[in-house]
Amino acid sequence: MKFKNPAAIHSTHIDSPLGGITLAATDAGLAGFWFDGQKHLPDMSAWYADDTHPVLREATAQVRDYFAGRRTDFDLPLDLSHGTEFQQAVWKALCAIEPGTTTTYGALGAGIGRPTAVRAVGAAVGRNPISVIVPCHRVLGAGGGLTGYAGSLERKSALLALEGAL
Repeated sequence: MKFKNPAAIHSTHIDSPLGGITLAATDAGLAGFWFDGQKHLPDMSAWYADDTHPVLREATAQVRDYFAGRRTDFDLPLDLSHGTEFQQAVWKALCAIEPGTTTTYGALGAGIGRPTAVRAVGAAVGRNPISVIVPCHRVLGAGGGLTGYAGSLERKSALLALEGAL
């Protein structure tokens, strides 16, 4: 993923039970959540390290509450503007998947009016820049199997177990 203005990205790094996490924000909202070593990491070299950015401070608190079992969903402004129109539609649809539930790539595609675009939906889910908060881990294969997760299938399984979806 390429951010339009990488110098305008604020970031912080936090620890979690599933490994280190980089959070990124713009003035519009949270723009990124990546586990260390995750696939499709963006170039972060021009980003401004900023533990005091208000969105990052709130995101850090909510992520910690999530992993501690005190929160099941998130209440943060999101900046999804760095994807294509199709990707943004998929990412917005991911936000509608309730905690503790799952869906399939096919159902997600049907929900955005693209029932035959299962592979494209899968690619967009895989490029989701705001992992966990935009809950791509709640999407399963057609048979209900744990397929594809840029952060690793072990993390996907752990996230679903934390939410009571397994």
